[in-house]
Amino acid sequence: MQSNLFTSVLLPLALAIVMLGMGLSLVPDDFRRITRDPKAVAVGTIAQVLLLPLIGALITWIVPMQPSIAVGLIVLAVCPGGPSSNLVTYLAKGDVALSVTLTAVSSLITVFTIPIFTNLALQYFLGQSAAIALPVGQTMLQIFLITLLPTAIGMFIRHRFPTTAKRLEKQMGRIALGLLALIITLLLIREGSKLPGFIVQVGIGVLLLNLGATFIGFLAGKLFRLPLAQQICIAIEVGIQNGTLAIAITAGLLNNPDMAVPAAVYSLLMYVTGFGAILYGRRANLALE
Repeated sequence: MQSNLFTSVLLPLALAIVMLGMGLSLVPDDFRRITRDPKAVAVGTIAQVLLLPLIGALITWIVPMQPSIAVGLIVLAVCPGGPSSNLVTYLAKGDVALSVTLTAVSSLITVFTIPIFTNLALQYFLGQSAAIALPVGQTMLQIFLITLLPTAIGMFIRHRFPTTAKRLEKQMGRIALGLLALIITLLLIREGSKLPGFIVQVGIGVLLLNLGATFIGFLAGKLFRLPLAQQICIAIEVGIQNGTLAIAITAGLLNNPDMAVPAAVYSLLMYVTGFGAILYGRRANLALE
């Protein structure tokens, strides 16, 4: 399972377009509100950086799987959220400003935690270790180009041309849904022949990771009595990981395609379950109106 034109060019480009649309719905005060009340950022970050790896470890102990597959699942669990989580949060009417903030914060922190947790998994399951040095500059540049820059451009358009921004925002929502459907279709085409075998190997474990993390994120938001939009955001941010980064680590840095299988299945599954989160978020917001 290697990165290719789809994962390295088409998917990031589609997500950048979506982030531009999200920026049209944001104003600077959305981010100032988070800095004034940082509780949501703290809750989301702790749930993602600490609780999610524990969920991944628990699943590897409960669900029978090959050692290399177990390592791949742990690597996936310790990866940060990606732009895909921002897309799903936007469509689910969650707190987009919080989602963008959590993606940036978790991406910075996991640059240091991924090597630690990955080596612990390698030692435990395979009795070996590896020197994993993530390309920090490249990772930060990717986050900037796919997430932060398009969002900033959208916010600039909203500030300078508010009438145009409102009109474009409605269209971007439809485009975002269309791009999400396109991403799922392309993933099915790309991995369709391999998918049955992959699901047999890791289907249960990956599904448990996705649903368990989403539930823990939502529960954390409820326990700390955060607003509904932030509960939805944290559930999605914790539940949807950067599968592309997990593939790059396992198939690229560790040179073990078997370890990449969990991330390959997850990269498709997270969009399918993401539709459920979108439906829930939209209905919950309608009930409040």
